[in-house]
Amino acid sequence: MNKESFARQLEEQGLSLDSNQLSQFETYLHLIQEWNEKMNLTAITEDSGIWEKHFYDSIVPFLHTPFETLCDVGSGAGFPGIPLAIAWPQRQFTLVEPLQKRCRFLNEVISVLHLHNVQVVNARAEDYAATHRAEFDAVSARAVARLSILLELCIPLLKDDGTFIALKGANAHEELANAAPALKALHVRLEREEKFELGNEGSRINFYFVKTAPTPAKYPRAYGTIKKKPLEVSNG
Repeated sequence: MNKESFARQLEEQGLSLDSNQLSQFETYLHLIQEWNEKMNLTAITEDSGIWEKHFYDSIVPFLHTPFETLCDVGSGAGFPGIPLAIAWPQRQFTLVEPLQKRCRFLNEVISVLHLHNVQVVNARAEDYAATHRAEFDAVSARAVARLSILLELCIPLLKDDGTFIALKGANAHEELANAAPALKALHVRLEREEKFELGNEGSRINFYFVKTAPTPAKYPRAYGTIKKKPLEVSNG
């Protein structure tokens, strides 16, 4: 994939990007490559891979999900949060990332691209949720942890009736089955799932969960406890 095919495929699905937005994506791509020489941001460094597996893959799951505010948990090199912020400049995005060096990169991207609709928070998701409960219309997570853990970290940040979008791969349905206790405990239901093919990378499966009631106050627990006793079928 290149800039032209990226723009064309998105336009075919109803999202038109102007020349300034495409220029922002190009600059972001070069920043990823430049900073990746100094720190481990991504194993995907070729132009075509970044356009398809990072930019396109970040935007497609959100094309039909309305929201005004979104929190991207474990944003890393900025996926999906930064591509979404470029694509929808009128919406507001918060990127939560625990590693300070990655936050430095994200803030550099925001500065160079002149993005005024993004803020970076250097914090763990469970700590951030303690003071920002039920604050966002949508929450996203990509390549962070298995679903049962993600749900406990992300759902407390959602408003009631808000949507959590989990970007998943080959093990998605196994993770979903194991996460049944988390769905019940956190008052969440699976609204829908979407599957699409991403080049030779195979299938992507994205889950869309809706928060049906306030999250019980005891969640999220400390991360050590979440990992040791996840809300999964195998743990009762």
